[in-house]
Amino acid sequence: MIGKLLGFVVGIMVGGPLGAIVGALLGHFLIDRKRRSTPKMSNEQLHAVQEKFFTTVFLLLGHLAKADGRVSETEIQLTESLITKMGLTPDHRREAIRLFKVGAGDDFNLDAVASDFKQHCGASPNLINMLLVNLVNLAMADGVLDEQEAHVLRQVAERLGFSRFAFEQLLRMLNAQNAFRQEQGSSQGSYQRAGQQVPRADELALAYQALGVEKTATDAELKKAYRKLMSEYHPDKLIGQGMPEDMIKAATERAQEIQAAYDLIKKSR
Repeated sequence: MIGKLLGFVVGIMVGGPLGAIVGALLGHFLIDRKRRSTPKMSNEQLHAVQEKFFTTVFLLLGHLAKADGRVSETEIQLTESLITKMGLTPDHRREAIRLFKVGAGDDFNLDAVASDFKQHCGASPNLINMLLVNLVNLAMADGVLDEQEAHVLRQVAERLGFSRFAFEQLLRMLNAQNAFRQEQGSSQGSYQRAGQQVPRADELALAYQALGVEKTATDAELKKAYRKLMSEYHPDKLIGQGMPEDMIKAATERAQEIQAAYDLIKKSR
């Protein structure tokens, strides 16, 4: 109703009676329907989604760590490093470790956990995406994604409703974003440091892969891909959809990598 009213007022000021009709229709479709399709969660609903997201992430991290049949000391250290990097509160840290151990248990039920997550968080594709991002972060923390880990990741993605194509594309983009971050960190923007006007070919190739577009993409296609990714990793948006605030760092880092890749490509064009 708010959209109709706003559209009516603006329309009548700009185009008279006919403008009022057109404005009311546009307001209905662009504002009212959108408001109904994405209702704001109550505080109780938001808290429930936050708890479910947190619980599911660390259960599945434990399950992923045991992909080869046992949890090694290296995997424990990588997980502890990841938890530290997340900046969890002390209470969340203790609970994360407990959930990790449950997920690594022999009686862990992946189907039940995935189904429960979809029931509580399935309305937000961004949260499903971020769940997979957290899992991939652990799997790639040692610089290697082995076949057992890839198999578990594909199982999780399938149960969360990702097509094989969509998941493989996500995996390629995350891998490229990681490589791009390392390249930028090690070289401190090598082409800038060397006083070059354009980036190296390998840096630029990684930047395109990080955004999930081809080098032949038009400026409009590039901007569309960039905006879509930035929307998916926008911290405020994710918090509003149920991402726990002390787990937002992974999304913030991805957004920074995407921004850096986009800036590099723009400078090269």
